[in-house]
Amino acid sequence: MAQTSASSAVSGSSRAYPSVRPSVRWTASIVASSALVAICAHISVPLFFTPVPMTLQPFAVLLLGLLLDPVAAFAALALYLLEGGSGLPVFTPQGPGGISQLIGPTGGYLMSYPFVAAMVSFVYRRLRGRRFASGLIAAAAGDALILASGATWMAMLTPQHFSTLLSLSVVPFLPGDALKVCAAAAIAAGWLHMRKMEESVGR
Repeated sequence: MAQTSASSAVSGSSRAYPSVRPSVRWTASIVASSALVAICAHISVPLFFTPVPMTLQPFAVLLLGLLLDPVAAFAALALYLLEGGSGLPVFTPQGPGGISQLIGPTGGYLMSYPFVAAMVSFVYRRLRGRRFASGLIAAAAGDALILASGATWMAMLTPQHFSTLLSLSVVPFLPGDALKVCAAAAIAAGWLHMRKMEESVGR
């Protein structure tokens, strides 16, 4: 009887252990993803004519949307905003940091990130094939939402003529964002191809 109960306890713990490991990996991937956004935020170039610097943040947001599932993508970017709002140095160094940066001129871009990442992930996973073209479409839609959110927020803070608003919050970033969209789609397609190769070799 004792041996039976002991063996059942061991088998029960062995069944419970695998359920712990995926949650640990999931949490680690979320933390690592938020760190990637923070690193990309510090790769930034200030522009003298607008309070919005040119950074690699949108690239990281779009890439994570393509690589992660919608829930994980949202969680990673929500964690990033929580880290920044609590005062950790994860936002672009040109801003004041903390809550002030979330409610400042660039707040619209920042607060859109969790929703954009989740949307990109959702769209990408429902497009046929999930190839480079699919990633391009999903990432382009996400980037458009980031720019629209940033411009809308800036318009609420400092009402300006529409053309002036576009010149401050959208137009200067279009060429660079086009490259970020292409790069994110290419990396996601390459990653997916590599995973398929590994799975086929594993079989």
